[in-house]
Amino acid sequence: MRIVELLNNINLPVTNEEAEILDRFGESSRLLKSDLDPRQQLIANNLVNKDVLIRIQENGRIIYRKRTR
Repeated sequence: MRIVELLNNINLPVTNEEAEILDRFGESSRLLKSDLDPRQQLIANNLVNKDVLIRIQENGRIIYRKRTR
């Protein structure tokens, strides 16, 4: 388990799998859904539900980004 701080200064516990997805954002500002395996896609969707990531459809592709507001 890890703790991430959201933009409104709330600390949120995340699982190790969720932390691995968040660590992938260190390389870039976005992740393509097609670059994730089915398990990672499910975890990314859980992070969207937790309001840590946002999911955007752009040019027919689904992109995950960290929430900035």
